[in-house]
Order: sequence, then C-alpha cells, then structure tokens
Amino acid sequence: MSTDATIATDRLTQTPAKPPRSPAYEHYLRSLRLRALSIQGWQIGLVAAFLIIWEVAPRNGWINPMLTSYPSAVARTFMTMLRDGTLVTHTWVTLSETVGGFGGGMLLGLICAIALWWSPYLYKVLDPFIVVLNAVPKIALVPIFYIWLGDVASIYAMAIAVSVFVTVLMLYTGFQAIDPDKIKLARLFGGSRRQILSKIVLPGSVPTIISALKVNVGLALVGVVVGEFQAAKAGLGYLITYGSQIFQMNLVMTAIVVLAAISSVLFILIQAVEATALRRHGALH
Repeated sequence: MSTDATIATDRLTQTPAKPPRSPAYEHYLRSLRLRALSIQGWQIGLVAAFLIIWEVAPRNGWINPMLTSYPSAVARTFMTMLRDGTLVTHTWVTLSETVGGFGGGMLLGLICAIALWWSPYLYKVLDPFIVVLNAVPKIALVPIFYIWLGDVASIYAMAIAVSVFVTVLMLYTGFQAIDPDKIKLARLFGGSRRQILSKIVLPGSVPTIISALKVNVGLALVGVVVGEFQAAKAGLGYLITYGSQIFQMNLVMTAIVVLAAISSVLFILIQAVEATALRRHGALH
C-alpha cells in the first residue's frame, strides 16, 4: 500500500477531536452543577431542620411527647423491632400486599382500557359508570370487602379498587391521543385492529403507561394501608391502628417512617423503569 493510501486510511479511522468548550459554555455547565447542589442542599437542610424541631419541641415541652413522640425514641423502637423481627414481618406483609395490589390494578386497568378502545360502543355504555365509581370514596368499600372476601383478600381488593379506575381513565385517554393519521395509514395498508393496537397504540402510549405506574404505586400503598386499618392482623397499617389504640406513638411513628421508606423505594424503582422504557421508546422512534 502506498504512503498516500496509508495516510488516507489513518485519517478515516481516526476519531475526530471534540471541539474545545467555550468559556461561556463552561460557565453554563458550572451554574447547572451549582444549582443541582443547591437544590440537594436545601432538601437535606429541610429534612434536618424538621428532625431537629421534632426532637427539640417534645423534649422542651412545647408539644406533648405522648402525642408526637420524637426521632430518638422512634429510632430506639425501630432498632428494637428490627432485632426481634416484628418490623421485618409487618413490613413484608404490607410490601407484598402493595406489589400484588399494584400489579393487579395495572393489569386489570390495562385490559379494561384496551377493551374500551377496542369497542367505542362499549365505552359509551360504561363511561358514566366508570366516572361515578372513580369518584366513590373507596374507604366506604372496606367493610363490604371484609365481609365478602375476608381479612386478607379484602386488602388486595382495596388496593385494586383504589387504583383501577384511575388506570382505566388514564390509559384510555392516552390511547385516544394517538395520532389518528398513523392509524388511518395502518388501516390503508390492511392492518388489523389487533396489529394497530400492538404496533401503534401500545408503543405510542408508553409515556402514559409510565405515568399510570407512577400514580398507581402510591394509590396501591394507600389502599393497602386503609385496608389494614380495618381488617389486617399484620402489616404497617395494623401497627398504626394498634399503636394509636394503646397510645404508643413510637410504634405509630415507626410504622409511618417505614411507609415513607417503602414509598421512596417504589418511586425510585418506577423511575428506573421509566428511564429504561423511555430510552428504548426513543430508540425505536
């Protein structure tokens, strides 16, 4: 191979150098980093201030410690229950019920939304009933579910009831928002309704489905805790009810703190699913 050909080949295989960043762009990036650090600092500071006030106020008699407890006492209760295994047991019960209710609500809501999209006639028939059922206070259903289903199944039913109607409305609205020109084009080329659903409607509704996941994970946890207030023999909702009955606010606050931790973990997991799904969705489009 000649020298000229070798030089040309080397130039083609070399990775082009990135242009240097301008001072203005560097200043912009630095301001973004400082803004992110500032936001995180404020968030940590607000949490720390809340914990300090919560610790100092009951100890100094500003509020009755019997009604609010305080962080150090909650931490002692937390460690005691963690060592004897009761906290793990109650947390696992609530977490498993939440995951089951969340999955059941999402699956049932997705099936119902697909059925309503598939049949506009069915949607027109059921629309007012769905809206009314979504507006009914779900806590009123707890005694009925308890009588019908028993103490365990009623909690799952409550979690599903709280989330399913919101899921149906959100997903159906997302299905209807799909570009009608894409659907017309698919029909023009002979696409069946099933193909339109699987190739256009569901992939195009990924952001809506992710939004429904983010809403439902909190609603399912709320439904589980409300169900546990009435019917459970274990779980964090049961701990809250039991602790309030015997005026053990350390127990109540410990359960609430664990519920907050569960909510945070579930939200982080949904965010990870969202990032993965949207990245794949963007790559496909």
